[in-house]
Amino acid sequence: MDALNLPTYEFRTQARGDARAIYDPLRDRYVRLTPEEWVRQHFVQYLIQELDVPAGLVAIEAAFRVQGQPRRADVIVHDRQGDPLLLVECKAPRVSIAQDAFDQGARYNIVLQAPYLVVTNGQTHYACAIDFSDQSYTFLDDLPPYDVLLSRADGP
Repeated sequence: MDALNLPTYEFRTQARGDARAIYDPLRDRYVRLTPEEWVRQHFVQYLIQELDVPAGLVAIEAAFRVQGQPRRADVIVHDRQGDPLLLVECKAPRVSIAQDAFDQGARYNIVLQAPYLVVTNGQTHYACAIDFSDQSYTFLDDLPPYDVLLSRADGP
């Protein structure tokens, strides 16, 4: 797998026929190891281990509907009341982060209403704070720890 611009974490993998699988501790099962899954697993561990996001508040490939169509969010971090706080859209490392990736995340976030959005390919990460009242966003230099995300989402 491609090297990522994230800390290195230990993962359990296994062969499955001609493919590999990676153990996802949040879903408590092995899943097919694709380049996008490699990014997703690293970013989830980054959230939990570096930004102190409680693992129980992270949902991977969470199902929801956009205009009646079923969709799956790569990662949703919830606040302590269970509301979406952060939506993460993951792409494979060799997929450049372009407008269509942001558009996908924005479409999902119209439904989810998470005050933070991250789009990452594991090498380049874009994080932004969303202001739904004036329909604007601000890019962040760094994604802050979970408690800071909570306090900023609650307002001044």
